[in-house]
Amino acid sequence: MKLQQLRYIWEVARHDLNVSATAQSLYTSQPGISKQIRLLEDELGVEVFARSGKHLTRVTPAGQAILGVAGDILQKVESIKQVAQEFSDEKKGSLAVATTHTQARYALPPTITNFIKQYPDVSLHMHQGTPMQISEMAADGTVDFAIATEALSHFSDLIMMPCYRWNRSVVVPKDHPLAQVSKLTLADVAAYPIVTYVFGFTGRSKLDDAFQREGLDPKVVFTAVDSDVIKAYVRLGLGVGIIATMAYEENIDSDLVALDASHLFESSTTKIGFRKGTFLRGYMYDFIERFAPHLTPDVVRQVQSASNRAEIDEIFADQELPDL
Repeated sequence: MKLQQLRYIWEVARHDLNVSATAQSLYTSQPGISKQIRLLEDELGVEVFARSGKHLTRVTPAGQAILGVAGDILQKVESIKQVAQEFSDEKKGSLAVATTHTQARYALPPTITNFIKQYPDVSLHMHQGTPMQISEMAADGTVDFAIATEALSHFSDLIMMPCYRWNRSVVVPKDHPLAQVSKLTLADVAAYPIVTYVFGFTGRSKLDDAFQREGLDPKVVFTAVDSDVIKAYVRLGLGVGIIATMAYEENIDSDLVALDASHLFESSTTKIGFRKGTFLRGYMYDFIERFAPHLTPDVVRQVQSASNRAEIDEIFADQELPDL
């Protein structure tokens, strides 16, 4: 059994069983990958992939178990490389972060700007996607950190730490009737068509829960993953917008009015997550602390040593999170 063979089956699985695409991503030949997979299967005495002719069709039950162990092994290998790199050059390397548009556009820019100034030789890669995609990328090792509000809790192999709390605002044109309301109610908002986030994005579930508790059935006429797109359609008169408060920029959105909705919807918490067993280099600890100052290296190490999620929750039980 060779490490290269484990990498091949792992990458083939990640590329939806497309051996050709895997070969391109690894800069090798398709026949070479197919041969090594066959050799591994012959050695193990089981098939990792089921086949129809020459095409891979699915991962077998044995393959699922093997891939799980292979992923852990490959992560350990990557950690060994990170350890060596940390001792050879502590300020050189790479960092991959997956997050949503709202975090990338409104929350992360100061952190990234300062981080790049401090670590010019660290290659920083930003991936955007749905909360589920973000979590999957962190869980399978595609990225080092996932930053999101939704979905992280669905992955038991991720270590998650709370960064900050945030709430929502209702945005309307200046001449809209709601702009004259002193204190909004959910009924006020539900009386108009609503433009907001796609379900599963940016704390959308908290919004839906609030209307449901009041027995209201809001008319959501348009959804998007991008706060800027939501504001654009509010400007077109499609409806009232419900967005993260951080996504309203007074100097840019001066044609809109942001109405506080913190009393209408439960606040959401943005978290940063990484895969259990990940070796964090010095600049990785620094990135976390720059993004969430209460997550010092000592706190993160304490979280890493926790044996379960309940212990992690206990660490932050008395933590007063900042509001963004």
